[in-house]
Amino acid sequence: MRKGDIVRIRDMGKPSDQLIKLTINDLMPLPPPYDKPGMEPPMTGPKSDWVKSYVTELDGYVAIDVPWKPRNRDEEEQLVKRFLEGLRKLTSKEGNWTFLQPLLLSLDYCAKCQNCAEACPIYMASGRKDIYRPTYRAEVLRRIYNKYIAKKPGPGIELNAYTILRLGELAYRCTLCRRCVQVCPLGIDNGLIAHEIRKLFSEELGIAPTAIHEKGTVLQLKSGSSTGMSPKAFMNMVKFMEDLIYEKLGRRIKIPVDEKGADILLIHNAGEYISWPENPAAYAIIFEEAGLSWTLSSELLGYDAVNYGVWYDDVQLSRIVMRHVEVARKLEVKRIVIGECGHATKALLVVADRLLKGGDRVPRESVLPILRDIVKSGKLNLDPSRNNFPVTLHDPCNIVRLAGIVEPQREVLRAVAPLFREMEPHGVYNYCCGGGSGFAIMTSLNFPEWRIKVASRMKLKQILEAFKDTMDPKIPKYVCAPCSNCKGELRDLLTHYRATELYNIHYGGLAELVVNAMVDLKEPYIDFTLQ
Repeated sequence: MRKGDIVRIRDMGKPSDQLIKLTINDLMPLPPPYDKPGMEPPMTGPKSDWVKSYVTELDGYVAIDVPWKPRNRDEEEQLVKRFLEGLRKLTSKEGNWTFLQPLLLSLDYCAKCQNCAEACPIYMASGRKDIYRPTYRAEVLRRIYNKYIAKKPGPGIELNAYTILRLGELAYRCTLCRRCVQVCPLGIDNGLIAHEIRKLFSEELGIAPTAIHEKGTVLQLKSGSSTGMSPKAFMNMVKFMEDLIYEKLGRRIKIPVDEKGADILLIHNAGEYISWPENPAAYAIIFEEAGLSWTLSSELLGYDAVNYGVWYDDVQLSRIVMRHVEVARKLEVKRIVIGECGHATKALLVVADRLLKGGDRVPRESVLPILRDIVKSGKLNLDPSRNNFPVTLHDPCNIVRLAGIVEPQREVLRAVAPLFREMEPHGVYNYCCGGGSGFAIMTSLNFPEWRIKVASRMKLKQILEAFKDTMDPKIPKYVCAPCSNCKGELRDLLTHYRATELYNIHYGGLAELVVNAMVDLKEPYIDFTLQ
């Protein structure tokens, strides 16, 4: 590391335009063919008029797209006061009923061995910039906590507006993939610390990115869907999917909606219906062929598995979890099954266990093991040669590393995709797509540039290396991503680098590959010309 790259903890409180400035030359080199000059679009800086309202003093990029900078000394003192009050609540039994113990343990113990830094795709992709180390934001919070709350001796930190503003932005330079905790010899969870910082800012200061809170959670609780889709619009989409199935399959399938007493309530990320309706339609085909008892719900929040609260606010998360449970109980289903969505799987399978008690503990599971069982049962008439193109698998962090679902999707791919090859590393050691923790939907100001060029850089490298022997643009290539937010990020990533246009690299879900292999299809289910 160059001496000029070192950003000390105490620098967080120092007045300056930016702590660091990223350039293309700083970033981790990309493999061929993107190692050639001109293949990488240039980077841009913040606009001059943003400085008055938004926090550009970290690295010039803006994730929190709401004006929240103090305008005078009184407002700065109020910001510091409210931040400390929030930190006291965050580190108290009464104020943090979900993650208090792991947070305090992570604040108390850290060997500073930096194993986590070498495991972090953002730190590595940035060219090893100090402020992106998982330990950096954790150490900032640790020093504030030790000095002002726990009253422990040790190195302190100046707590002023600069420190708080930069810490808020820095909490959104982590995708919460938790690759760091995997390699920590003490089990320190620096991803959790980033999450808890976000929670403090949201629950106590009322500060969160617009896409996640106002256009996400608030819209979802108000309208029933994070997309704003009404029940009537949802039913129109069901009809559209039935028509799509008829076009591809040559026969009509009635998609069950609001059927009481079904075995399965299947809920998808609402983004699937808007952007990738072929995925929920594929599950309708598969479940029909397998003879499963299942239903969708037209109830508000019954057709939308999204739970953005899992990224930034436990109160918002719990509100949406309870709405999902209410819908399941109303329909008297035996279990909730979450479609191909990583964060929804984490929210309803993992985190919800900290919230649900007694009769609210409706059985919940991921669709991936069910899909594996159907494929292996022989109930589908499959011809793998229909998927005779290179396929690689992106492992969504929340499904693989956090929910522990690793092999089912691979068993499906081995059965239906003869040219399947793994990314390296893969499984629980995968790299995040770069769109995790809400990044995929955060599209305001200049944050998408940082997201694609830094957060997603390692994933692009993996994709290029997985297909390095088949980069001929005449050969279509498929990145299988069983997660809505991951697909959204891959869409932006492949568009930014023109990878589909130049090298015929496409993306999609897992169920689509299964249906594409069905021998009785009238038309191919995957049409590479559409992307």
